[in-house]
Amino acid sequence: MSSPIFNEFLAKVISKVKSKEAHKMIEKELHHHLLELSQSFQNREDSREKAEEKAVQEMGNPYSIGERLNKLHKPRMDWMLIIMFTIIGAISFLPLIGNAPGSIFLEKQAIWFSLGTIVLISFLFFDYRKLKNWWLFFYSSGVLLLLYILVFGVSAAGVKRWVSFGGITVDAATISMLLFFLAWSGIFTKSDMFHGWKQGLMFGLFWIPFLLFMILPSFPYSIFYFFCVLMMLTFSHISKKSKVIMITAKLTTCLLFILPILIKFRGFLLSEKLFSFLSPEEYVNGPGYMYILIKEFLADAGWLGNGLNGNSAIQSLPDAHTDFAFPYLVHSLGWAFGIFLCILLILFIWKISRNASKTKDSYGRLLVVGGATLIAVPAIWNILMGLGFAPIIGVSLPFISYGGTTLLFYSAVLGIILSVYRRKDIVEPSEI
Repeated sequence: MSSPIFNEFLAKVISKVKSKEAHKMIEKELHHHLLELSQSFQNREDSREKAEEKAVQEMGNPYSIGERLNKLHKPRMDWMLIIMFTIIGAISFLPLIGNAPGSIFLEKQAIWFSLGTIVLISFLFFDYRKLKNWWLFFYSSGVLLLLYILVFGVSAAGVKRWVSFGGITVDAATISMLLFFLAWSGIFTKSDMFHGWKQGLMFGLFWIPFLLFMILPSFPYSIFYFFCVLMMLTFSHISKKSKVIMITAKLTTCLLFILPILIKFRGFLLSEKLFSFLSPEEYVNGPGYMYILIKEFLADAGWLGNGLNGNSAIQSLPDAHTDFAFPYLVHSLGWAFGIFLCILLILFIWKISRNASKTKDSYGRLLVVGGATLIAVPAIWNILMGLGFAPIIGVSLPFISYGGTTLLFYSAVLGIILSVYRRKDIVEPSEI
């Protein structure tokens, strides 16, 4: 039951707190303390009215309390992460300088980077908690989008990932990845979804997008989706028993059913990619050629490189502004720059991952864990691929490889992560 004297006290405190998003949490916490004090005084045989007056007096000056709480509960900005995003964004222009696509791509990249910055800022100031209960909409939209791609999608290099509207082509598979990321971060906050028969439902919901990505075929997105959901499951607050059952069931299904299906229908393609990675010389007239070409460029890089307009040989490297941006930059600017870029990306991913432990909200924590996975897995794979230590499967380097939709996708993910950090001192601790 609300008390007029409590309400007056709380209103005075709240008048000094600028962040409106923190008001509800502060009111709840202070009201709880006031009730405890009031009950304590009533136990000493004070009347209820007298006990409430004493409780307010015990709390102290409401304006002073409000000023102190205003300093504690205000939105935060992760400036270090924003500075890193700006530096990495500036590096994304380098693969386009003196490279085959020409100056038009520099202008396009400037437009995409500007749009990506707008998307990032939009999500940064958006309250991420409003997305929590929309998981069914996100999941259904993601599945429908993948089905649309399968029927009406545009193919390129044997992969069907794009849809075209009025002359504008969009990477719809990337958009669906964002939808599944948001869907599963919401699902894992519903602990009641992982009991009894619903565990089977969750198991089925997990594999549908995975199989649709494989049918496109988009092997990289299947891998990103698998690790993203698995990491969010690992860091979720559902019971350990449910986690063990779900993870064991997923890995067992992958080994017993998914891999045999892949080998049966995509066996030649997969074996060619795998064997050309292990023995590129035997596939020199096929996919093994790229491994040999990249090895030659890296061997010729030196510590300071050949310059962005160093020689015409690098022009023979296909997709130097997209999938092979890393070996292009190493060849052009040297191993010193390559090491600097690796360290910068490691620090960037580490900084993102640290934010997961700074929020008290389990939903926010899942968003940070899933987002960090979506950035870390392709970044690590792309660099290993560029060095010849991982099979070439068409993975772009986040924020650096050219690609409008993917840049907007990563900007949205980073914006959501920054939104979680911004509200880390405002949101209430969650129990699940």
